[in-house]
Amino acid sequence: MAAGKTHDFHILQPSSRPFVMAFAALLLAAGGIGWMHKFSWGPIAFFAGLASVCAMFFLWWRDVVHEANTGDHTPVVQLHHRYGMILFIASEVMFFVAWFWAYFSAALYPKAAAGVAGVWPPKGVEVLDPFVFPLLNTMILLLSGTTVTWAHHALIHGDRKSLKQGLWLTIILGAIFSCIQAFEYHHAEFGFAGNIYGATFYMATGFHGFHVFIGTIFLLVCLMRVYKGDFTPRQHFGFEAAAWYWHFVDVVWLFLFISIYVWGSKFGAAVVHNAFG
Repeated sequence: MAAGKTHDFHILQPSSRPFVMAFAALLLAAGGIGWMHKFSWGPIAFFAGLASVCAMFFLWWRDVVHEANTGDHTPVVQLHHRYGMILFIASEVMFFVAWFWAYFSAALYPKAAAGVAGVWPPKGVEVLDPFVFPLLNTMILLLSGTTVTWAHHALIHGDRKSLKQGLWLTIILGAIFSCIQAFEYHHAEFGFAGNIYGATFYMATGFHGFHVFIGTIFLLVCLMRVYKGDFTPRQHFGFEAAAWYWHFVDVVWLFLFISIYVWGSKFGAAVVHNAFG
């Protein structure tokens, strides 16, 4: 039997990371449930679990970065990573399909929705103007899609300066988007509870905002790796995955803007009434 490696695959060494992560996630979930049921130990367990999960994310992904830098991520392994990322994004698409389904089920057929009284948006709900902050956030995300593409193009051509500039701009734009959304939520005239409009609005746009936050962290880690000298024109899947994720976030927001903000506005209500009333 040959002593050297004779294949292109990455055989993982035994690791305690999955075992520890499983218990950290269990602690996080148990703490959250206990907190909601007002047990005194709930908040302590929740934050201990959250800290443990974050620590495991850092340590586990640090291992993956080390594997990439030491040559374990061969072209065959990188291809499989791409398949994995594509399947992950596909699962995220289906996640958002559920919220769109819930929204359109009530928006298209308000007469069948409980508590809506046959009118969409429900009476008493002062919806947000789609052509102020939502439109601004749309422009911000579209611009961020161009800056991350610029950064990717710069990386492929070995332009490290433009790569850093493009990443910095994308991260800043993502942070601005999150701030505007937080401001919008704070000043919204309707809450989460009480009607199907508020519930579907906050679940759909809120989960998207969470994805923007995660994507911003993803890109920030890529920026840190760029400053460390990681990524080459031929091997940069970590950055490529972040760019794919960011473009996915952009596309989802376009659907959210059109369906929930525009369709859910007074303009959208008139269209619904004329088409289905």
